[in-house]
Amino acid sequence: MFRAKNQFCYLLMLILVVVSGAALAQDEEAPKVDVFVGYQWLNPGVTVPTSATSPVPGTKLPSMAKGLGATATYNFSKIWGLSVDGGGNWHDIGHETTLSIGPRVMWRGDGLNLFAHTMLGLNQLKAGSLDSRNSLGAVLGGGMDIPLWHGIYWRVFEADYVWAALHYSDVVPLTDPGLRRPDQNGVRLRSGLVFSYGGKKPEPMMAACSVQPTEVMMGEPITATATVNNANPKHTLAYDWSSTGGKIAGKGNTASIDTNGVAGGDYAATAKITDPKMKHGGETSCSAKFTVKEPPKNPPTLSLSANPTSVQTGGTVSLSASCTSPDNVPVNVANWTASSGTVSGTGNAATLNTAGAQPGAITVNASCSDSRGLNTSASTQVNVEAPPPPPQPSPEVQRLEARLALHSVYFPTAQPTPTKPNSGLLPSQQQTLTSLAGDFQKYLEAKPDAHLILEGHADPRGSAEYNQALSERRVNITKNFLVSHGIPEDHIEVKALGDQHNLSAEEVKSSVEQNPELTTEERGRITKNMRTIILASNRRVDVTLSTTGQTSVRQFPFNAADSLTLIGGREGAAKKAPAKKRTKKQ
Repeated sequence: MFRAKNQFCYLLMLILVVVSGAALAQDEEAPKVDVFVGYQWLNPGVTVPTSATSPVPGTKLPSMAKGLGATATYNFSKIWGLSVDGGGNWHDIGHETTLSIGPRVMWRGDGLNLFAHTMLGLNQLKAGSLDSRNSLGAVLGGGMDIPLWHGIYWRVFEADYVWAALHYSDVVPLTDPGLRRPDQNGVRLRSGLVFSYGGKKPEPMMAACSVQPTEVMMGEPITATATVNNANPKHTLAYDWSSTGGKIAGKGNTASIDTNGVAGGDYAATAKITDPKMKHGGETSCSAKFTVKEPPKNPPTLSLSANPTSVQTGGTVSLSASCTSPDNVPVNVANWTASSGTVSGTGNAATLNTAGAQPGAITVNASCSDSRGLNTSASTQVNVEAPPPPPQPSPEVQRLEARLALHSVYFPTAQPTPTKPNSGLLPSQQQTLTSLAGDFQKYLEAKPDAHLILEGHADPRGSAEYNQALSERRVNITKNFLVSHGIPEDHIEVKALGDQHNLSAEEVKSSVEQNPELTTEERGRITKNMRTIILASNRRVDVTLSTTGQTSVRQFPFNAADSLTLIGGREGAAKKAPAKKRTKKQ
């Protein structure tokens, strides 16, 4: 018995310390009365006599699964209350009823209540055929409640230690003291509903908003503040700020308002405050008014300048703008235009290109606007002078340009081949390129920036890929020949065009008719075999002089000694060998 009492005291002290410590930190208002009703299970935890027969038998009472329990608690404060508890359990072997009273300590949290109680009272036990026994008892334990709805909680569990000092001295002899005065050390479990009544309703959350300053010029910042009363200090509040004017930013109890671009007038900042942990009454809001005044509106001033102010046609001029606002607001320069030439650039700097402009004055305009939409414009003038006439080339250069009467270079069918990329340049065409190389070397002495542009062609009989590769081989062998005869490689450009730019039948026929090296009879024979001549005329490399744009004459060399090889056989009516000197240099 003494051991059971000691365990009882230790457990009582432990529960009181734990729950009391937690309860000291709470700040929730408590209801006046809590009433629990629900199911109760009991393990009596005691061995008692069940009949008066001799010898008196001792029976360990089994668990009693049938039972009901109820508790009424009057709350003196948020923490402490006085509970009156009653319960009963039944079994075939007997029943037990308890009626107790004692203090309860409770911690009320967010969505969870924890409690502990210590109660003394009456314990009545009926076992077997013996009469009921009334004895002093105690109930020590605690549990957990979860809120369901207004004032209604679910008691998830209640676990209690049940003690009682039982007496069977009237039926048990002195020789069996343990059965004569047994101590009950039972366990009671409960679950059910708790109903709470009365108590002071919590004050609703209240909020007051303020702004500082309350009156600003447009563009000046404002700070808004929300002060909340009657909020749970343990909860983190959520703030949702909005404003009828300006851009407001902030998630806490303060927010900043950007009034840039806001028209003059009266506006309001509003804060919606929410306690996310409160199911009811956790919202409030407040507003504060502020006034935005528009500053004086003076348009910006703009001036333009040009450097230099006079250029020759084709020259460039640097333009600059200086724009300021008397009201010291942001400005932007844009819309650069010119009466002639082209203007490129944005902001305070631009460039005038006078290419294509006629001599005379060019008017340059630009505009400037400020952040309020006020605009101004300005202009400046640039004088364009006619360029001096280009110097005449020297007589030697003129003679060289006259001699560079370039001729296209022609190739036999399918030449050069992929396996013999250095073949196919016939002697007559080598002679043309040799003359070209000698004249162009002399020309470079006077025009060191001159270039030869080689464009390779192929007749249309092959695929596009085949003709492209064939035209590449033709321009490469032509370039390599010129380089081997003294032309610097960096003064030669090559383009392989495949069959994309073939001469038409009319163009070839016109070339034959205008060829001064052919007689009327020769032209007649050639035109009878035009299909072959058209194909041969498109197996060529054209040559262009970069400085003058002069392109080689596309006249097939009918009088060349190897012309039949270039044509592709005796399908045409070309002459076997030159009958007279060429009138143009090949």
